[in-house]
Amino acid sequence: MSEAQQNPVELLKQADGVFRSVLGNVGPDQMGLPTVSDEWDVRGLINHVVQGNSWGAANVRTGGAPRPSGDAIGDRDPMAAYEASADDLLAAFAEPGVLGRTVTMPFGEMPAAGLASFRFVDLISHAWDLAQATGQSTDIAPELCEAALAQSRQHLAGRDRAHMPFKDEVHVPEEACAADRLAGYLGKAV
Repeated sequence: MSEAQQNPVELLKQADGVFRSVLGNVGPDQMGLPTVSDEWDVRGLINHVVQGNSWGAANVRTGGAPRPSGDAIGDRDPMAAYEASADDLLAAFAEPGVLGRTVTMPFGEMPAAGLASFRFVDLISHAWDLAQATGQSTDIAPELCEAALAQSRQHLAGRDRAHMPFKDEVHVPEEACAADRLAGYLGKAV
């Protein structure tokens, strides 16, 4: 992966493109389909991602923001809600000096670059969730998924997942596509 592709904001932009592509193939009749997450159907998953983008943008701008709750999509088209939140997130990360700022995360303070990396992995892994739930190919963005898997392994190595949003790793054969291996590492049944 090139140096530009390892930049956390560049990775975030690429993950946004992947999520938009997968979401663009989701029809209104698929919003109630179940996902691998027990708590969300497809619409709930999209709502979670929209909330995450909105929270990320506010956190970058203020250094700490409460996590939004409720229905972030409302009566808007889910794609329009997603695009507005993602555009705002990317605009926040485009502000001068942003990567040197400190932000507050649920597990402590970190540089904004860490939040960009967190959102990158979140978007790419939830693109997999969305593809899996709606019958699309889960073999998405191999290089990005390899980068997300490497970051996840580095971040989660030796940590107790009991108080994290990830379940225990699910075994996935090494020959599986990178996105499926990432999903398995994050505890999602493939």
